[in-house]
Amino acid sequence: MLQGCLDCGDLGTARRLFDEMPERNVVSWTTMVNGYMKSGRVEEAEGLFRDMPGKDVAAWNAMIHGYSFNSKHEDALMVFIKMIREGVFPNQSTFTSVLNSCRGLEAVDKGREVHTVAIKLDLETDVSVGNSLLVMYTECGNVHDSVAVFKRIEGKNTVSWNSIIVGSAQHGCGIWALIFFNQMLRTGFEPDEFTFTGLLSACSRSGMLQKGRRFFEYITRYKSASVDLQHYTCMVDILGRSGKLHEAEELVKNMPMKPNSMVWLALLSACRVHSNVDAAERAAKSIFSLDPHCSAAYVLLSNLYASAGRWADVSRTRVRMRHGGVVKERGSSWVVMKGKKHEFVSGDRGHPLIERIYEKLRWLREKLKEVGYVADQRFALHDVEDEQKEEMLWCHSERLAIGFALISSVEGSGITVMKNLRVCGDCHEVIKLISGVVGREIVVRDSGRFHHFKNGVCSCSDYW
Repeated sequence: MLQGCLDCGDLGTARRLFDEMPERNVVSWTTMVNGYMKSGRVEEAEGLFRDMPGKDVAAWNAMIHGYSFNSKHEDALMVFIKMIREGVFPNQSTFTSVLNSCRGLEAVDKGREVHTVAIKLDLETDVSVGNSLLVMYTECGNVHDSVAVFKRIEGKNTVSWNSIIVGSAQHGCGIWALIFFNQMLRTGFEPDEFTFTGLLSACSRSGMLQKGRRFFEYITRYKSASVDLQHYTCMVDILGRSGKLHEAEELVKNMPMKPNSMVWLALLSACRVHSNVDAAERAAKSIFSLDPHCSAAYVLLSNLYASAGRWADVSRTRVRMRHGGVVKERGSSWVVMKGKKHEFVSGDRGHPLIERIYEKLRWLREKLKEVGYVADQRFALHDVEDEQKEEMLWCHSERLAIGFALISSVEGSGITVMKNLRVCGDCHEVIKLISGVVGREIVVRDSGRFHHFKNGVCSCSDYW
């Protein structure tokens, strides 16, 4: 009855039943903690957990999972540490939840510590723990570690194969994704809709047009029951990024289901890459008919106009945004160092080390000019003088984050920067050059993928 009340969301009745129990065992205590956590009532769950006698591993797991579920990831890690100190051995469920929190914090250093505990308990090769480790490393920018974990998993399941294929795609390792897919088939696993989404994404991010065509033709012909909007979005992206804008637009128009805004956004993004204003305007019109408040569409269209020097159209688009109450997502970049997140926005002056950061960027600017760098002012999206445009580019959030990481980390060590929007073309070129000048690998995750910059080149081969 207690669980039934909680499942119905009737926490008041559940708490009354719990309080009236003549004898309460650890299961009933844990059930209440889970119920409170599921309902977002974290403080009540904490109070019960403090008072709970004889906590077992399920009780500790309830707190760790509850914190993770409510995005209180640092608290989840603290409970995990306390659990171990009190001599309670974590199980597979513990690791799944705590690794999800490491991923939520984008704290690969914390993830490595949890990984070490899993190795000591001989759980690294367990399929559920291995899958969680794999995803954690992938999302934190360490694709090589995710592959190493994948190879050690015993009894791989479909989730394991899909996770490594999707992870390879996210990092632009298209060939890896195809190799893993072939191994998956040889092992006897049947691919599902998630497998094909990963494969199409891999083709898109690696510029494999013909491979993408063949996969899409196969699933639409032989797996039609599994085809969804995500597969069409991927195929439109493959065609669009390959410069086949007309074919991509025709595919959208002839889809067997009604395209959503994400399908049209894939086309609009490709139009931005290839500077096709006419097709972009048609795509944007279709998006606004579905979602009049789609900020991404307004921003893409405005940026395309700006790159083409059509400042009157830029102004008109921004006015339309204001009148429609559309708010542009603020671009930011961040670095997680020693468990602390350091976040920057364009032109930021608020960080305690900001003067040293700008000093480092000025030094890099001079070094890059020595190797022939010239700013691509098409990506300075304001109608100002050329000199101001270059200054604005050097204040982009990802450059500030990289500057901070360079002055705050050990010489020669790798750097991982996260960004909520797409990296601009000029920043992409600059980061390539910086990686060569400072002799470090710089990993940047933007809204679309991971970029691995090393020795002056990017893993995307300038195709993203």
